[in-house]
Amino acid sequence: MAATAAAATAAAATLAAATSSLLRRSPLLRPHALRVSRDFAPRRFARHIASSTNEEAAAKTAAATADTGGPTIFDKIIAKEIPSSIVYEDEKVLAFRDINPQAPVHVLVIPKLRDGLTGLDKAEPRHAEILGQLLYAAKVVAEKEGVADGFRVVINNGAEGCQSVYHLHVHVLGGRQMKWPPG
Repeated sequence: MAATAAAATAAAATLAAATSSLLRRSPLLRPHALRVSRDFAPRRFARHIASSTNEEAAAKTAAATADTGGPTIFDKIIAKEIPSSIVYEDEKVLAFRDINPQAPVHVLVIPKLRDGLTGLDKAEPRHAEILGQLLYAAKVVAEKEGVADGFRVVINNGAEGCQSVYHLHVHVLGGRQMKWPPG
């Protein structure tokens, strides 16, 4: 696994270096007088690949203990044992800024009571109300953050979906142009 991650990072750095070199040499591919740092693009691209690989590893590690019932980091945030930047809160849900934002606006919306809802695949008919409240809260967060005209709502599910905390949560992403297809 580590060898694969190292190989991916090395390949990404090589590709990014070649791209950066091409941009520096070709006036047709960049506006006149724009200087492209020799090390900016390779570092940024390699960091993205490494981050992606780290997220996948974290998701696989988290999946191993997903349904043990122990407290998650989100339970500790709800209990105010861990500080967070709260954006919205009501009696059923809590929304706070992601510590590793993937967009200018990246807020997580979570149910205050897990009730067996560690992932979307665990949803049962009894969870219908809280699932609706999570989506409504995502809309309220988008309005409060000034991105109601364009935002994305994401739920990662399982290791292959890159879920790293097994307490159902909704990502609200906005503040930049979203791309399609995602991921």
